[in-house]
Amino acid sequence: MEMLTVSQASKYCSVPTKTILSWIESGDLSAQKTVGGHRRIRKEDLDTVLVKKGIPLPGNAKKEARKKILVVDDDRIIVETIVQALEEDEYGYEMISASDGFEAGLQVSHFKPDLLILDIMMPDINGYEVCRRIKENAAIKDIKIIVLSAYLNEEAFDQMKTYGADACFSKPLPLAQLKHEVAKLLGLKT
Repeated sequence: MEMLTVSQASKYCSVPTKTILSWIESGDLSAQKTVGGHRRIRKEDLDTVLVKKGIPLPGNAKKEARKKILVVDDDRIIVETIVQALEEDEYGYEMISASDGFEAGLQVSHFKPDLLILDIMMPDINGYEVCRRIKENAAIKDIKIIVLSAYLNEEAFDQMKTYGADACFSKPLPLAQLKHEVAKLLGLKT
């Protein structure tokens, strides 16, 4: 069962987001609300409404592969904040998280993310080493890396970039900037 955000539904059927919202408000389209108050729409329900309204189904449109993001942080609140913020974007990222270095290593191998958001100050992980290993491994060197830390200064961020980080952010996170940087690094925005 594929779930869409209001923005994704709008893009899918080429109507304004206000139209999707009015269909929900009028009861023509059912939607679920997330804990954060965001709406999620089943693609099947949207297709049914499109047929009823005589709008052509976008079935012939090429389905683009969703960009994969791995968020690594031992603080669940930070992980949830990042995941929720990125889910609000129109790009439909496929996201998973890891809470420690070992799990992150497994996920890099199996999930094969396009982008890694990494807290560099975790008990069992050295962010510098993770960046270096990823960028030295020919099979995974193209993974984009964004590092996060509450304790680093500009000099340390510059050092992270020499180890292969593509971007660095201090905590507390500037979510709007993070979302922009993620889209930019994944080639979805200039």
